[in-house]
Amino acid sequence: MADRLYDLKGKRVYVAGHRGMVGSAIVRRLQHIDCEVLTATRTDADLTRQTEVEAWFAANRPDAVFVAAARVGGILANDSYPVDFLYDNLMIETNVIQAAHATDVGKLMFLGSSCIYPKLAEQPMREDALLTGPLEPTNEWYAVAKIAGIKLCQAYRKQYGADFISAMPTNLYGPGDNYNLETSHVLPALIRKVVEARDSGTEEIVMWGTGTPLREFMHADDLADALIFLMEHYSDAPHVNVGSGQEISIRGLADLIVEKAGFTGRIVQDSDTPDGTPRKLMASSVLHGLGWQAQISLAEGVAGCIASFEAMQGAPNEGRM
Repeated sequence: MADRLYDLKGKRVYVAGHRGMVGSAIVRRLQHIDCEVLTATRTDADLTRQTEVEAWFAANRPDAVFVAAARVGGILANDSYPVDFLYDNLMIETNVIQAAHATDVGKLMFLGSSCIYPKLAEQPMREDALLTGPLEPTNEWYAVAKIAGIKLCQAYRKQYGADFISAMPTNLYGPGDNYNLETSHVLPALIRKVVEARDSGTEEIVMWGTGTPLREFMHADDLADALIFLMEHYSDAPHVNVGSGQEISIRGLADLIVEKAGFTGRIVQDSDTPDGTPRKLMASSVLHGLGWQAQISLAEGVAGCIASFEAMQGAPNEGRM
């Protein structure tokens, strides 16, 4: 395992975006470390407002920062609200990273997304595939913002010697996921469709696309563990991929959810709707070489998410896992 380069123990650690799926997972993981976790709601500081962010940092003086705050969503949301996904994310990351520099934050991690890579990038996608080809059109606004965040961290490192790093997670799921069908990603959207169809006695559900695209999924708690690991064991300009290696087709994912939820109806593919990128698998050899591996299987994680969604809906879940 790589040497420890930075110790979070005893530090004041700010998690930007602590209410989101990723941010809340980081907060849960930090509870196992003897550190002080700092959070801020929109009332405390609107991260799209530079003066509010600067004032919050000056008053709270964190030692370390995780930039997990972002406007996120699935294909439909990204394609429908390009200004929101580009502007809001540029503002959030720029304001937080600059304020961290201005208040001498010792270590900062910026979180990106696997959508930063070209649509037809060679698979598995290595870190050096960045900016080698056109992006997937349905989420290019979000991707451009995330690429800018990576480059901004590299710029602060180059110009000021700041220990700012970036990590690129694969497709994520887990506690606190978004189940709104208009803005959610594919895994929570499928869970909602399947569970609601099962409980209403519906005989079929309609699924976007052909079902053939391949995706890699990682549980948010695995991601949080990897991010803590990188924060303490990595310090360099290149961003680091964070993947699980658990690849499955969208149709295969749907079949897994159907099995775990106990749905007995049919799945109908709506091939007139977009598929998105044909395949997205991260090459996580850099992370694995440092000594970290994912622990939560996709089947285990999906079963847990179904149970969580059922609890949210007040549905019984005995005997379905």
